Amino acid sequence: MFRGANAINLDPKGRLTIPTRYRQALMDDCQGQLVCTIDNRQSCLLLYPLPNWDIIEEKISNFSTMNADERRISRLLIGHAHDVDMDKSGRVLVAPVLRQFANLDKEIMMVGQRNRIEIWSQKTWYAQVEEDRAAEQAAQYENSERLQDFSL
Repeated sequence: MFRGANAINLDPKGRLTIPTRYRQALMDDCQGQLVCTIDNRQSCLLLYPLPNWDIIEEKISNFSTMNADERRISRLLIGHAHDVDMDKSGRVLVAPVLRQFANLDKEIMMVGQRNRIEIWSQKTWYAQVEEDRAAEQAAQYENSERLQDFSL
């Protein structure tokens, strides 16, 4: 559903505008109800349509509170999750704690990742792209079974 990178601005109130091409689908699929949380591995935010988030939350609900790793992931993802509603203009308010986590200022990037949208500061996004390209050019990764059969 979500793909492509979009440079957008965060307004002074901390709102971002969902790209027009996604708005109707979000209204149809989840009535504009979304969940925004942190990425537990990178300095960006993850924005999910509520039905997609419910699947993740269900998986997390099966984690053991006695397992430190599972408890940590739950604390990070669920503890930072904020329900957000898209308004009539396609805007959503990003909570201050989330903006601070991802170092969001005025210029941000929204990057579609199939079932979610990543929200990055523009500076961090371009640095990440360069890091990813350098790793690809140097082949600095373990070639998983899925990647062995992948070609463009």
